Amino acid sequence: MIVRSFKDIEGTDRHVKAASGTWESKRIVLAKERVGFSLHETILYAGTETSMWYANHIEAVVCVEGEAELTDHESGLTHSITPGTMYLLDGHERHTLRVKEDFRCICVFNPPVTGREDHDENGVYPLLTEPESEEV
Repeated sequence: MIVRSFKDIEGTDRHVKAASGTWESKRIVLAKERVGFSLHETILYAGTETSMWYANHIEAVVCVEGEAELTDHESGLTHSITPGTMYLLDGHERHTLRVKEDFRCICVFNPPVTGREDHDENGVYPLLTEPESEEV
């Protein structure tokens, strides 16, 4: 059994800040736990815009605080995302999140991320893996 809090991982290598300066993520469950998914608390900052494309991952996002506008580049549809709203990128959709007020969400990725990922120039996380022998 693993028990840890987001507070426990502040300032550690599990607390990732984007090179773009638009978000930070506390990655509480990672690939090295070997449970088939990763779990994060992510905060995207008010007034920012982040374009993403998880070509290698499926992501589910639940907003717990704040407000953002989500644009699906595949369909052209725009959605208001507020607390209690979930979106699932089950088709690897290219999308943009325009943050109206600091947006805190809980995210689940499959396959799990390692914690070292950041968006590349296309908004994609690379598909990184953990060595078989690494311990939790």
